[in-house]
Amino acid sequence: MAAPRSPLSRLFTVLLAGVLAGLVLAVAALPGNLLLGLTARSALGSYAALPASLKTPATPQRSYLYANDGKTLITTFYDVNRTDVPLSEIAPVMRQAIVAAEDRRFYDHGGADLRGLARALVANVKGGGTEQGGSTLTMQYVRNVLKTDPTRTAEERAAATDPTVGRKIQEIRYASALDKSLGKDEILDRYLNIAYFGSGAYGIAAASQRYFGKPPSQLTLGESAVLAGLVQSPDAYSPISGDKDAALARRSYVLDSMVATNAITAAQAAQAKAEPLALHPTAQPNGCTAVSQGHDDWGYFCDYLRQWWLAQPAFGATVAEREQALRSGGYTVVTSLDPKVQATAQQQATKVYGYDNKRALPIAAVQPGTGRVLAMAVNRHYSLADNPAGQANYPNTVNPLISGGASVDGYQAGSTFKLFTMLAALESGRTLSTGFDAPAKLPTRYPAEGPGSCDGHWCPANANPDWMDGYRMMWDGFGRSVNTYFVWLAEQVGQDKVVQMAQRLGITFRADSDAAFAKNNAANWGSFTLGVAATTPLDLANAYATVAAEGTYCTPVPVVSVTGADGTKVPVGQPSCKRVLDADVARAATDAARCPVGQQSAFGQCNGGTATGVNDILDGRPVAGKTGSSEENSTETFVGFTPQVAVAGIAANPDDPADSVGSAVQTKVIDAVARVIATAVKGQPEKAFVAPSRELAGDARRPVERPAVPERRQDPTTEDPRSALQRWLDRRG
Repeated sequence: MAAPRSPLSRLFTVLLAGVLAGLVLAVAALPGNLLLGLTARSALGSYAALPASLKTPATPQRSYLYANDGKTLITTFYDVNRTDVPLSEIAPVMRQAIVAAEDRRFYDHGGADLRGLARALVANVKGGGTEQGGSTLTMQYVRNVLKTDPTRTAEERAAATDPTVGRKIQEIRYASALDKSLGKDEILDRYLNIAYFGSGAYGIAAASQRYFGKPPSQLTLGESAVLAGLVQSPDAYSPISGDKDAALARRSYVLDSMVATNAITAAQAAQAKAEPLALHPTAQPNGCTAVSQGHDDWGYFCDYLRQWWLAQPAFGATVAEREQALRSGGYTVVTSLDPKVQATAQQQATKVYGYDNKRALPIAAVQPGTGRVLAMAVNRHYSLADNPAGQANYPNTVNPLISGGASVDGYQAGSTFKLFTMLAALESGRTLSTGFDAPAKLPTRYPAEGPGSCDGHWCPANANPDWMDGYRMMWDGFGRSVNTYFVWLAEQVGQDKVVQMAQRLGITFRADSDAAFAKNNAANWGSFTLGVAATTPLDLANAYATVAAEGTYCTPVPVVSVTGADGTKVPVGQPSCKRVLDADVARAATDAARCPVGQQSAFGQCNGGTATGVNDILDGRPVAGKTGSSEENSTETFVGFTPQVAVAGIAANPDDPADSVGSAVQTKVIDAVARVIATAVKGQPEKAFVAPSRELAGDARRPVERPAVPERRQDPTTEDPRSALQRWLDRRG
């Protein structure tokens, strides 16, 4: 039931009645066709003079995020829950119901129904407890557009519903001008896409989903009558949040009106009235914390996409404008998220550590040659829900544990950084066969005190001397992860060249202390090759993807395509790639990277690896990779890649770097990453790595270079002399 009229409303109707009194008296005596002509001539307005929003409505619409199949919905973004649909996708009974409920003479009048308005004015002046509107669908459409137009000021939007005679006359003028220029179906289509149906649903598509969980093309007669009845008083008649009995009574009114307009028969109306109110309320997800039920792990990818979106000038000049575009622009975003790869990554991350474990295994998967991010998983719920007492960021958090940013600098990735030393060496002219008799401990030129120093200099050691010490080349130095070999190699090349190589491949120094060292003292960053700088699984996976793509670096991107509400493709999200390495250098590094995973190089030089089980999991499919253990096993890392995918996982405690995950978890991390790779390449043709040139492989019989070994040695260390905790504190000032 409509609410009683306010004194202001009654005054408005009396005033308008006075202004139009002469018109009302004339209307009663005029034939219909003459009336229509008079209406058109008296509209005192033209289509050309209409506000732009009435010609091309800028109604806010929600944006949809889909997985890379274009079908799996991740979430939606909106300020106003609305999605426009063409009239052809709205059930005919719904179109008939709205006309019968709101404007029976819709197809007969010229936009403003003067007879209906006169009837309503007379009834309202006489009183009777309820107010009659008299507004046509076209007039209602005008009012809805002007009060929601995002291009108008707040004051202008508020004026669209002012109870003034001038506003009503302007509404009539605009409606008449629209009717002269647009077909009735076009006006009906626009009206159905902007009307408010209650419970947060704007437009028929949102309303159909909100109340009945189906698209508007599938609405039944009874359902259509319910929705059509909501428009007059959305809150009062809402069967979800309002009065169900009132909703049923209003449904009956609409059905009777449809009989009166000959849209349906009395028998059809009776049958529809007898149907129970079968609601299937469906709440439309809004934002990254409202992803599909059971898939809250998708939230981390969603958040990464949102951060990417806010950096794209195509969506606005400022961050605020880009945010508004996402929430009201009606975009269809097909992301790069692969549901199968994501599911495996999430399963493997939670297999290593449960949701309630303070330690985490963030995993990222990237496609070489495009930079498209296929998966981002971690054993956390992406949620703002409170955590149990004493638990900082688990099981719930929205921190970017996989991609980094905000308060997340990343984690030490250990010996995976040896890749950058090898690349810098190859680029400088050295070959894969560069040999060195690697000692158990190596004195360096970098000053250091305390454990791990040799006579006041940093003295890194091999983790397993019996297996690592001795004459090594890049193949087996990388395969067995020989610290002293790579520290020596970095000294020959120049530590600054190694740091620059990492940056070229996309490693970002988010920790202030790391960024300062890289900028001001890279040449003396002796421990860099052992992975003491903080990084993230996403950065690391993309760096290795650059090698997999034979030296082509692609900026990580979370989308495949973005389409505007009008169906136009937005020119964003295409791969942004550039060559940062000579292809032969990348091929040579890949050849050595086959040693750690139990495969053989093109030159037969692999003789042991730290992750040989990967070969079995991939069934011998060409694969490469590298393990990494940081000081005291604070973190354990594995990166693996094929020509089609690169995947990285880092086991760490995001809240406490002093909490060592331990060496025992390394095999689990290796297994987890390898199984994500297996899922990503399943069904794809097997693709071999291209062997490097013999020139870059070199001659394995080259003379051995031996270091000067000091007489006095102390306990070995494989890392920067500072403790992991101290470095963590340094990064945070």
